[in-house]
Amino acid sequence: MREEYDIAKLNPRKNPYTNRLKKQVTINIDNDTIDYFKAESEKSGLPYQTLINLYLSDCASKNRKLHLSWR
Repeated sequence: MREEYDIAKLNPRKNPYTNRLKKQVTINIDNDTIDYFKAESEKSGLPYQTLINLYLSDCASKNRKLHLSWR
């Protein structure tokens, strides 16, 4: 084994997944909402956290705006 390696020559490619890294956050979500995504998780076979992430990612990618009205 060599004592020194030229790192630039070992793997000059950029990691294609670096733009898809996830960050762990803490968020408070209603029990009913969690139950909904857990039920959808059972139907789809995907983890409920993945479903929540997919839903939020879809909203962000389509630039959806939140519309609230208080009566």
